[in-house]
Amino acid sequence: MKGTYLLILELLDDVSIQIGKLGFFEFQKGCYVYVGSGLNGLEQRIRRHLREKKKIHWHIDYFLPFARIVEVFYKESARREECEFAKELAKDFRGVPGFGCSDCSCQSHLFVGSPQDVFRCIDTLDMRQYLVYPNP
Repeated sequence: MKGTYLLILELLDDVSIQIGKLGFFEFQKGCYVYVGSGLNGLEQRIRRHLREKKKIHWHIDYFLPFARIVEVFYKESARREECEFAKELAKDFRGVPGFGCSDCSCQSHLFVGSPQDVFRCIDTLDMRQYLVYPNP
């Protein structure tokens, strides 16, 4: 399976996090949406994000230890669509500058907004919910 996914994240406290070479960012508690792609294995990429122990590779890997994944949504496609989704989210939400977009021209792939507005926006994106099962 190939495609694009959204991680809906909850940050419970204000926190300062060093995001690799981007430097330190001040994050305020709230609801965040991360846009990613898995064109070499969508389900494997999502499952990687759900694991607690993993090698830090992407910007989101620095953020996840401080946040809780609330929901995951995905859209199957052989075409790279993450930038299209990021541009849609950027219309309504504040992005974290440079986050998750070092390989494209987007302003950000991590956005913050109210949970109600985030879920309302996702309803317009034609995505499916990924069923997240807790690890035994």
